[in-house]
Amino acid sequence: MNIVFMLLITMGLVTGIFTGKMQAINEAIVLSAASSVERILGLIGIFTMWLGVAKVAERSGLLQLFTRIIQPFAQIFFPSIPKGHPAMGAILMNLTANLFGFGSAATPFGLKAMEELQKLNANRESASEAMCTFLAINTSSVTLIPTTIIAVRAAAGSANPTEIVGTTLIASAAATSFALIADYWCRTFLKRRR
Repeated sequence: MNIVFMLLITMGLVTGIFTGKMQAINEAIVLSAASSVERILGLIGIFTMWLGVAKVAERSGLLQLFTRIIQPFAQIFFPSIPKGHPAMGAILMNLTANLFGFGSAATPFGLKAMEELQKLNANRESASEAMCTFLAINTSSVTLIPTTIIAVRAAAGSANPTEIVGTTLIASAAATSFALIADYWCRTFLKRRR
């Protein structure tokens, strides 16, 4: 990726030199740097607020409540995980945090889930079925409140930054459904080929 970005920057500079538009490139660099700093400063407050909400939800037991609600559904998708295993707890906390759009809070739970799933993995050289299913669900993750997108839209001056909630819910639900179908199909297809 570093090579690709280096090539893009080099090609842009070379093109600017040969077309005589270095002044325009310099102005664009300075303006982009200034606007990115303004955007970041605007996002810091919003992200701080949402991370605070995530921490309150975690400490108040709201995340644990939703974890208990989704546990029966999770057991269907992860039949190889023994009841009461720490992997299931980490998976449920990750899914709950993602459900509320708390990606930063979900990441440690996701890492812990993979660590615990690796302990259950008989073949250390490849991912287990549970690991693949978790990755598919985590990557697509159904989101009720897309806090990051709301924050970006608010920082960009959107008149209604929360109007994205409905479409995000539909899109993420469709993505998760497709991910689960693809995961199931790949698993059964590969078992038949063995």
